[in-house]
Amino acid sequence: MASDELAERIRAALPLGLRTIEKRMFGGIAFMLDGNMLVCPLKDGALMVRVGKQSMAAALDRPGAGPMEMRGRPVSGFVLVSGDAIEDDEALAAWIATAHGFVKTLPAK
Repeated sequence: MASDELAERIRAALPLGLRTIEKRMFGGIAFMLDGNMLVCPLKDGALMVRVGKQSMAAALDRPGAGPMEMRGRPVSGFVLVSGDAIEDDEALAAWIATAHGFVKTLPAK
């Protein structure tokens, strides 16, 4: 299953000392920091990434990124990154860093 393989890669790419919790969501495993979602690998190998509303435009300009939609509606503050765009471990780590940069500014839940 593509999401399981991607979840393993995410675990390996998370910064040392970053205490995340894994929670089943969206048919995969969401990686949470202080109760806020960082990233979530999806069944098709794509990655849902939390970037925040202010960073949406910049995130959408990156290769392989598109708007995240659920049930035909855009999900504000999240982008969908294609599996092809995160085949490289450095690219995956960069997306995780982007998510972490935003999520660490949020209050814990």
